[in-house]
Amino acid sequence: MPDAHEGYGMPIGAVLAAKDAIVPNAVGVDIGCGMCAVKTNIKTFQVEQKTLKKILSEIRVKIPLGFNHHKSAQDSSLMPKNFDISSMEIVSREYKSALKQLGTLGGGNHFIEIQKDKNDFLWIMIHSGSRNIGLKVAEHYNKKAAKFCEKYNLPVIPKADLSYFPIESKEASEYIREMNYCIEFAFSNRKLMMNRILETFAENFAIFYSGEIINIAHNYASLEEHFGENVYVHRKGATSAKKGETGIIPGSQGTNSYITEGLGNPESFMSCSHGAGRVMSRKKAIKSLDLHKEVKILEEKGIIHSIRCQRDLEEAASAYKNIHEVMNFQKDLVKIKYELSPLAVIKG
Repeated sequence: MPDAHEGYGMPIGAVLAAKDAIVPNAVGVDIGCGMCAVKTNIKTFQVEQKTLKKILSEIRVKIPLGFNHHKSAQDSSLMPKNFDISSMEIVSREYKSALKQLGTLGGGNHFIEIQKDKNDFLWIMIHSGSRNIGLKVAEHYNKKAAKFCEKYNLPVIPKADLSYFPIESKEASEYIREMNYCIEFAFSNRKLMMNRILETFAENFAIFYSGEIINIAHNYASLEEHFGENVYVHRKGATSAKKGETGIIPGSQGTNSYITEGLGNPESFMSCSHGAGRVMSRKKAIKSLDLHKEVKILEEKGIIHSIRCQRDLEEAASAYKNIHEVMNFQKDLVKIKYELSPLAVIKG
């Protein structure tokens, strides 16, 4: 994909279609990570800067960020339904901890962003994943796949870290079940955060309503038909873009994001980018970018941002590709429905 950058096993921003195999590391460690977005009835002229700052402060009280979790378990009815977790080794072990992680943002490039469209309507966008439960499932099955390939002398690319399970194996079925749970957990996590953000806005505006939640994952594998064959399409930092499918492609902090419509291009396995993609590693961004310059870029745009110190530069806009160029490279994969510009950002 046009946002591709270095990752373990295969790049982030990549799609792999596998026949008769499932590859845990081609999904990645944050299983089910993805985006959700909501359009509101609020126009930007109705929101003063001090009101927006107040709302952000209230959101930070309701939604733990980074490594923080809720002090008490959240309502179990909000967890994924129609799963027998007793048959899942890692999910059953991590379930109680996950109840405290539900409705939390996470760190790294995860964010809550308040945006506006070209008609000045306010949007809310969230990027987050499956928290620690997805990480534990990913790590467990990647190690298990490596041992499986070694035990049965299956061909793997040396040092590529793309060990796999044959699809007919018991281990493949176990991974797929736990992966699907984590995908649903990640959506439940985003949905709970979104509901609490919408409640916060409703508390601050006399008349407030919003549209339906748009949701799409970008770290998962699914059984699909392409070129006349059933294959497991692994999307690792890539978004499904089937014909007519609504998607979300965020920019970096301080740049535009997009609500898109898929064009169903078969050459990309009906996929598109999941964002802008990095041009430098986190360490390099922290070491080489100018804090004052990056802050100035955001403040000149009037964006309430999350860059406070040198370490925060790992998520500066200059650490990412130009989102306009990325979108231009995938005109044959998606078309733009809404272009959204940022007003305020919360980072984990």
